[in-house]
Formats: sequence, C-alpha cells, structure tokens
Amino acid sequence: MPRTKEQFEEMRNATRAKIHAAAMQLFVHQGFGSTNVQDIADTAGISIGLLYRHYRTKDQLFHELVDFAIEGLKRNIAYFESDLSPKTLMARFVDEIYTDFMNGEELVNLLILINQSMFAGAGTPSKQHEEILQVNARLLDATAQLIRKGQHLGEFRSGDAREMAVFFYASVQGLAEMKVLLKNSFAMPSPSVLTAFLFREGVDVS
Repeated sequence: MPRTKEQFEEMRNATRAKIHAAAMQLFVHQGFGSTNVQDIADTAGISIGLLYRHYRTKDQLFHELVDFAIEGLKRNIAYFESDLSPKTLMARFVDEIYTDFMNGEELVNLLILINQSMFAGAGTPSKQHEEILQVNARLLDATAQLIRKGQHLGEFRSGDAREMAVFFYASVQGLAEMKVLLKNSFAMPSPSVLTAFLFREGVDVS
C-alpha cells in the first residue's frame, strides 16, 4: 500500500529529530567549526543526500537548533509569570532541570548551543543574536521579579533579586559545561543544593 500523507510527515519528522540530535551532540562536543555535514549524517545514521533534503547548509541547521532553544527560554518566561507561589514555581523549575541533567543531555546541549551562538555572533551581531540577548534579558527580569515577589511573601531569602537571578543561571550554565567536560564522573547537585541560596528554611512548597 502506498504511504499516506500523514505517514510521510511522520517519517520526515523522525528524520529531522535524528538530524537535530546528531547535530546538537556534535556541535557541543566538537564545536561548530570542526563539525561537517558528513559527520552529522553519519551520526544520525542517514545518507548525506537525505540530510541535504532537509537542510541546505550546516548554518541553517545550527540556526534552527538555536531557534528551538530560544522558544524554550520564552516558555520559561511565561512559566515564571504564572500565578502560582514563587517558591512552588522555582522548585518545579529546578526539579525539571535536575531531572533533565540526570536523564539526558538535551537541556545541557541547548544551553551550550546558545552560548556558542552568542560567541559566534559577537563580532557581527545577527537578528538571531539580538533575539537571544533580548530573550535572555526578559528571562532575567522575569526571574528577578519572581524572586522579589517570593521575598515579599517571606518564601525567599533577602538580597538583591537581580544578583540572585544571575547567580542561579550562572550556576546552571556552569553545571551544563561541567557535565560535558566531566562526562561519567559528573555529579549533579540535588535540587536542595541548587536552591539553598534562595529558599528560606521552614517554608513548605505548595
């Protein structure tokens, strides 16, 4: 029986997912400049011709992956702007980070990929580079505002909310880089360690 339109779309999405996973792994571990399209095709287990059907250039693939990471940052902003308790929001967010770091490398790779994109575009900022800067600034502002709200409610420790937000994201980014560097010897800190600087003792998460 000939394949349906839905089956072709499913196959196309499965192939793109393989390409994304392979490219992200290689870009992170080898660097963008040291990775070529043949490396990506081989790692994805597909022919280079099939890869070119989906992406004309390595740059196009890289930028699509960065766009995917940017959308993730935007979802985080919307999450922090919800009406739940600040401590509940932050606890769930940290639990999600912890689970992702423990069970795989997707979040780690996305964080490093954004960094690579920023450094690559430092000399000649592109539209995507500018969008990353804007979204990062919005995420930092949303997190600082969440911390201020938590401090007002007595859930979070006192301190400069923006400094605390910067410290939090610097810690997560540093852990991502250490996971790639240390590989199997990497030990992910527990959620309680990641939030020790922020949560007041004796306040329940609800």
